Amino acid sequence: MAKQALGMIETVGLTTLMEAADAALKAADVTMTGWEKVGSGMVTGFFHGDVAAVKAALEVAAEAAGQIGTVKAMHVIPRPHDDLSGLGAYIG
Repeated sequence: MAKQALGMIETVGLTTLMEAADAALKAADVTMTGWEKVGSGMVTGFFHGDVAAVKAALEVAAEAAGQIGTVKAMHVIPRPHDDLSGLGAYIG
């Protein structure tokens, strides 16, 4: 079985992240595993799924969130290394 991908999207404001999460979850077969406050009003949402699904979900999420707020960054890590799971509750 192929390893899952980890997707992250960072936005300014929780409302913008909720818009992104709603769009991502509706767009593809991904799971939102949580979110974290980064600071200065920025928040990051974490998503898991297969690589193609996570990429598609984050593209839709960034488009939707960008219409109501600011998307600072998004990134997909295909097949994240097992050691990353120790960095946070939402990563692994």
